[in-house]
Amino acid sequence: MLVFFKTKGYHHASIPAGIAAFQQLGRENNLRVDTTQQATYFVADSLRRYAAVVFLNTTGDVLDAAQQEAFERYIGQGHGFVGVHAATDTEYDWPWYGGLVGAYFKSHPKVQPATVRVVDAKHPATSFLPAAWQRTDEWYNFRQLAPDLRVLAVVDETTYTGGLDGKQHPFAWCHPYGGGRAFYTAGGHLDENYADPLFRRHLLGGLQYAMGK
Repeated sequence: MLVFFKTKGYHHASIPAGIAAFQQLGRENNLRVDTTQQATYFVADSLRRYAAVVFLNTTGDVLDAAQQEAFERYIGQGHGFVGVHAATDTEYDWPWYGGLVGAYFKSHPKVQPATVRVVDAKHPATSFLPAAWQRTDEWYNFRQLAPDLRVLAVVDETTYTGGLDGKQHPFAWCHPYGGGRAFYTAGGHLDENYADPLFRRHLLGGLQYAMGK
């Protein structure tokens, strides 16, 4: 897999912790993990080496037109995408990407504890989670949610302040897209999130889906 963490907007201090988590998942599951903030990887000769590409807390306009086209072709060849947290705060002017990641970031309240509720326990990213998962994070509100998302977990807005997306406020989802597969989790703002074994397993399950495993 390729873990891509370029930022053109807000830069999350937790990116190194996220990189370390994916590297450990790679070691534990016999997966090669390359990491970069260089968009020059987004050419056919580089992308073809990877079963999936992870956008780890990317922000802003991170790929040029040629790189965007190469990534669209890559997904169209049946490969996978995993978006983590600020992946929805990325590429607002690229409609294809908005469809891939599944939504765009709208706003967030302060970091606080809340309860995530699993609504689809038949997915590798959620099958092992408790029905009510207590965790602290930065809880994104979304806009332009894609209509075809398979929502896997929601955040219960009655357990924190500042939620704007209602009773079915999505936290993690997946869908087939453009010939490939996409998974997104809204978690991952804090260093401590990546030290949580449940969150790491959640990421691994998303990767397995994206890779078609």
